[in-house]
Amino acid sequence: MEEVNLPFRQRFVLDTSLFITEEIRGDEESLDDAINRLLDLIAAARLELAISCHMPPSVHNELMTILGDRDVSEATIAKLNTWVVRKHPDRHGVMIPAFVVHRFIDEMSDRIDRGLRISEDAVREAGETEGEPLTEGGYVTDTDAVISDLREKYRRVLRQGVLDSREDFDLLILGMELDAGVVTEDKGIIAWTEEFGLRYLRGRDFPDLLENYLDATGVTLPEEH
Repeated sequence: MEEVNLPFRQRFVLDTSLFITEEIRGDEESLDDAINRLLDLIAAARLELAISCHMPPSVHNELMTILGDRDVSEATIAKLNTWVVRKHPDRHGVMIPAFVVHRFIDEMSDRIDRGLRISEDAVREAGETEGEPLTEGGYVTDTDAVISDLREKYRRVLRQGVLDSREDFDLLILGMELDAGVVTEDKGIIAWTEEFGLRYLRGRDFPDLLENYLDATGVTLPEEH
């Protein structure tokens, strides 16, 4: 079969969040079963429509750790490794527009300033507390509560909606290199696909997309577990 005659030829780069989101799971469906069903669709799309799915090794390593912690079976992991292609992004060959780097620097500078203001507010609030224990054990004081609140707010301001890991960056670079759609539930990655000029799809919608492609070409869909 010549590739030129294959319909719907596309590439997708898959994020960790696709596989662990509750949105791809049916009622009372286990994580293992949901991933298996998704991988059956990916396999059918690959064999019948030449749709290929890729993942940077850094994202793959992250996913393997998460799936291992959640007791996903070795058989499911083997199936994932069969149908999802691991590829290092070409970090030297892919060119990033200067305005993207400029915007990233501006955004991080702004977030650091906001984080500093949150820290200053927390210090003032802690200074106003008497430091009395909040529990019978005496281990959690008013100041401890302020610090805990600071950590949560600081993390939210600095990390939410921004590229904050090598894995996120690798995903976008590989998407640019392959001219692929990025499949993710991560809001930070989604926000940056526009700057990188990439197509994206919410992870929750990916199984339906593959089903529709397969159904449109008369391919028998995999049976659900």
